Amino acid sequence: MDGDDGKVIDRKRIIKLGLPKGSLQEATFKLLRKAGYAISLTPRSYFPFINDEEIEPMLIRAQEIPRYVDEGVIDTGITGKDWIMDSKVKVIEVADLVYAKQGLKPVKWVLAVPKDSSIRKVQQLQGKRIATELVNVTKEFLIKKGVKAEVEFSWGATEVKTPELVDAIVELTETGRSLAEHNLKIVEVILESTTKLIANREVWEDNWKKQKIENLSLLFKGALVAEEKVGLKMNVPASALDKIISKLSALHKPTVSNLSGKGWYAIEVVTDEAEVRRLIPELKKLGAEGIIEYPLNKVIY
Repeated sequence: MDGDDGKVIDRKRIIKLGLPKGSLQEATFKLLRKAGYAISLTPRSYFPFINDEEIEPMLIRAQEIPRYVDEGVIDTGITGKDWIMDSKVKVIEVADLVYAKQGLKPVKWVLAVPKDSSIRKVQQLQGKRIATELVNVTKEFLIKKGVKAEVEFSWGATEVKTPELVDAIVELTETGRSLAEHNLKIVEVILESTTKLIANREVWEDNWKKQKIENLSLLFKGALVAEEKVGLKMNVPASALDKIISKLSALHKPTVSNLSGKGWYAIEVVTDEAEVRRLIPELKKLGAEGIIEYPLNKVIY
């Protein structure tokens, strides 16, 4: 097979990568770009372009990715811990990638009922009906609680099904905002889930493919760490050097170098972005000048 530049592509040196279609799609594309990949998608296509001839990406629902990876239809994919558990498959969990649709934190599957419902604990769902996409995990949760209830698969719009169609739902939430907007209250959290990079077990025995997937993992994790970090540069007078260094949190120690002007130093540091708006005014008061804040694409430990 020939690539776009006329080179012959070795089919054994290609990994098939499943990318989640739906709520995680935009965040995943952003992660890939920050990891150093140019990726784009034409309307109605399920096969994105990526500037790496050794990767063949395909958009698949996150719920289906564990099964396709397990069966070897695709070599590796990005999905949720929740869907791995619900699919009951055996795959290699390569990396924990803590990101979601709206932020860098785990998501939760919660048991919820209408706010005016008398149901306040799981045991009150005995003999009731529950709707969810996460059927197997929900059934196992109820068994552990000693509750017999009917669990039906929801094809979507789960939050609007109570109380007319079902008594309760098990739904994914990141902020709880959507549940509140639909006048629902949380009875119990049944599962906390993070995004995972997974691989087929046989593929993991292929040294080249394993290394390629591990390289992806390294870049993805570096991009996620960089999401919460920024770089700072500044010029500092010798008289304030120790005080300013004491204010800086860094991965290791700040880089300090002499400036051509006598009695001045240049400091460079990587620090938490959340701290910068508090930190910069303090640094300025202590005598720092020419303070520059810049974004980072990847931070590799």
